[in-house]
Amino acid sequence: MNKTFWKQFAIALGLFLLGYLTFNGKLFAQTLEKPKVSIAVGGKNLFYYLPLTIAEQLGYFKDEGLQVEISDFAGGAKALQALVGGSADVVSGAYEHTINMQAKGQIITAFVLQGRAPQIVLGVSNKTMPNYKGIGDLKGKKIGVTAPGSSTNMMANFVLAKGGLKPTDVSFIGVGTSAGALSAMRSGQIDAMANLDPVVTMLQQKNEIRVVADTRTLKDTNDIFGGPMPAATLYASEAFLKKNPNTAQALANAMVRALKWLQKAGPSDIVKVVPESYLLGDRALYLEAFMKVREAISPDGVFPAEGPATALKALQAFEPDLAGKQIDLSRTFTNDLVKKANAKYK
Repeated sequence: MNKTFWKQFAIALGLFLLGYLTFNGKLFAQTLEKPKVSIAVGGKNLFYYLPLTIAEQLGYFKDEGLQVEISDFAGGAKALQALVGGSADVVSGAYEHTINMQAKGQIITAFVLQGRAPQIVLGVSNKTMPNYKGIGDLKGKKIGVTAPGSSTNMMANFVLAKGGLKPTDVSFIGVGTSAGALSAMRSGQIDAMANLDPVVTMLQQKNEIRVVADTRTLKDTNDIFGGPMPAATLYASEAFLKKNPNTAQALANAMVRALKWLQKAGPSDIVKVVPESYLLGDRALYLEAFMKVREAISPDGVFPAEGPATALKALQAFEPDLAGKQIDLSRTFTNDLVKKANAKYK
């Protein structure tokens, strides 16, 4: 037998093994470039990030060969800082950050949509502002947000702008996303608050706030922003996605699987999966809050075509620096990975 035969035999054997390994889900070509991934999130207990928690708790990241470490911060702006500073590979955070960062010369790309409505509520304290009449009354007041610069801050800015106020007309105070936020409102430290569920529903139930703007439903979101508004995403630097395509795909697969699980899950299923601390001591209220935001959760992780333009328009309403900047929205998000994930998990 000559060398040509053995060469062809080796090639054929290699192709056979490649096919076998592909069939068994262990394709070497699909080896994860970075099996250990650190994800930063600002307020992991919120329904806003529920798909991330589901993917983690049900082992979907592990099923994709990933070791994911999730670091929880007081708000989305802090999570973004972790990414920029290099201590996080990926952020579970608001889509708007991708636009703001591009305006500053850094390309950040969102690759999974977790929420198709922001779920953020702006509420006024019935304790310190019982005679509230309109947005103008908030001038000079203290408004609580999860963290300054976070999506809650952006939403509040947008609502203020629609009411004729500038961000500098009020004082923003970071109050976090759980017990600290409740305490700040109940003690009168703040006059209004932009926050999310389950915190908002807890305050509503005891008539402690009056809701001024609500983006927990698709209709209300369209009414406020004039179109679909992308909310929670998974985002990373464009460089990370290019360098680690298989890792990014694995992350997208796990998240899309979690989104599909959430479409079928009942309230009791959710309670069994999330950590006890997320319930803030009131299981029934947690479930009530979940039903209010359920439709805001993306069914498939896909960004709506008009969504990025809606977000840019909203940001331009209160950020003069953005008005003159050329933003390439096509680099702020991609649907490529979630499309493949949806083909895998139907």
